[in-house]
This record gives sequence, C-alpha cells and structure tokens, in this order.
Amino acid sequence: MARDLYVVVHPEATHHTEGLVGGWYDSALTATGERQARLIADRLGHRMPPETRIFSSDLRRAEDTARRLGRTLGIEVETDPDLREQSYGMAGGTPVGTMSAVPPPAEGDRLNHCDGVPGSESRGEFAGRVYRAMNRICARPWDHAIIVAHGGTLTYCVAAWIAMPLAAVGYMKLTASAGGITHLREDPVTFDRRIVSLDDVAHLD
Repeated sequence: MARDLYVVVHPEATHHTEGLVGGWYDSALTATGERQARLIADRLGHRMPPETRIFSSDLRRAEDTARRLGRTLGIEVETDPDLREQSYGMAGGTPVGTMSAVPPPAEGDRLNHCDGVPGSESRGEFAGRVYRAMNRICARPWDHAIIVAHGGTLTYCVAAWIAMPLAAVGYMKLTASAGGITHLREDPVTFDRRIVSLDDVAHLD
C-alpha cells in the first residue's frame, strides 16, 4: 500500500489580521481561521482511515487545527516543537517592519545567513529541525498521516520528503496559503516519493 502524507498549513490566525510577525509568537486562530479549520477537517475526514497518525507543531494556531482534525477522525494528536515556524527572535509578535532584518545574499551561504535580529534562526537551523522531525515521522509505521504546521515549515517538509540534501535548500521556497493542503505519496514498490498536489485550497472556497 502507498504511504500518503498530507501537510496542512494552519488557517488564518490573529497575527495575520493584526499585521504582526508570526514565527514562534503564539497567535490563535481567528473566527475565519476556525471556520477554515472545520473545512479542512471536513475535507480530510472523508478520506482518512481510522489508523491515520496526526502530527502537529505545538504552537496554538497549528495545534488547535490538528485537534479539530483529531476530533473529526477520533485520533489523538502528537505534537512536536520541531514542526514550529521559523523563529524570528525578538521580532516575533511585533508589528511587521518594526525591526530591520537583513535579507539573505543572492549568492553564497544563504543557508547559514543571520538576519541580525536577536534570537532569530537561520534557514539552516530552521530546516535542520524540520528535517529531524520528518525523519522521526517517516520512520514510524503508518500508511496515512497528517502534519499540521506552518507556511515556512511546509517548504522543508517537502524538501525532506524528496530527500533533498539539507545543504541545497537555501534557495527553496514553496507557495503556502493559510489552510492549504499538500499531498505527498510514497510508492509501495519503488519507494519513489511524489508531490501529488501542492497548496490545494479548493476546500476553502
């Protein structure tokens, strides 16, 4: 049997509507986000078997989305802080643009670039912990699983899924919409890994 993994980006949260930097700032779902979480649960609830595993970032906006999925499916949620969004250090929770961050260079060591904000993670640190989480998740026995995380986390979940070397992800950035669902699949015979669909938001219409 093929292994199917769905990566869900948490829906609209208060930092989106309040114009605040997210990261590790523990924002909550808005009323719209709560409605979108119900739509996500409805969409995945019709296709997931009882033995599905649900993994989630431990930040509230992701965990609340995952727990709604869990209630719909009758499944417990396992949280993992390594699935968090990138830490923006002292900028987290502040109005967007308040703290100046140095963008990565066009060429060179983009992975270990430091943006100058105290406490922020480099892309390498962020990607490295998401890769560790994905390695743990993929080592578990399951045929169907869901990860609920963040827009930035999605990029490195997909990169880890297709076994892209960590050193090569400094230029990678995938489109990630609030409430989007990405479907990944592993072939049971060849063990090839596919991106079946990326950032599907049809269920939110």
